[in-house]
Amino acid sequence: MTTRLVIMGRQGAGKGTQCVQLASHYGIPHISTGDMLRAAVADGTELGLQAKAIMDAGGLVNDEIMNGIVTERLAQPDAQPGFILDGYPRTAPQADYLDGVLSDTEGLDAAVDLDVPIPVVTERMKARGRSDDTDEGIARRLDLYEQETAPLIAWFIERDLLVTVPGEGLEDEVFDRLVAAIEGREAA
Repeated sequence: MTTRLVIMGRQGAGKGTQCVQLASHYGIPHISTGDMLRAAVADGTELGLQAKAIMDAGGLVNDEIMNGIVTERLAQPDAQPGFILDGYPRTAPQADYLDGVLSDTEGLDAAVDLDVPIPVVTERMKARGRSDDTDEGIARRLDLYEQETAPLIAWFIERDLLVTVPGEGLEDEVFDRLVAAIEGREAA
């Protein structure tokens, strides 16, 4: 059985921590946007070199390059039993592209939204103590996340793929809720 997941959530929701546990639990790779970009650059792939040039110039990597890097990564042997995508897709057009890539297989099993209320993630980010975690900076990043993610959430809802899981509580409690939600979808 394959497990193909997209994990979403606000900054500070604990996605990274939960993705590591889910990847171990299911024996599949946790594939983050940052990891994909770094690997493509390190491997010197054509897309990686294009991404490096854009990032070195201070730009954002466009959909075409991100889509290509994702396609390359999902074709690797360790992703054949499944994967957890973290940070991709970020937009409905990227989701359309991913859907097309996976159309030869069973497609996605679920898009999981790890839902942690804004006041909680704000406090978590402040506690990190990073210089860019000011009240204004946090509010700006969370607003941007909401604006960018709303159409993507709608895309997943339209396809009956979205599962929202409360992300507050102890790490193990959240993990248990995630597994129950994912396995509940797979059993349906």
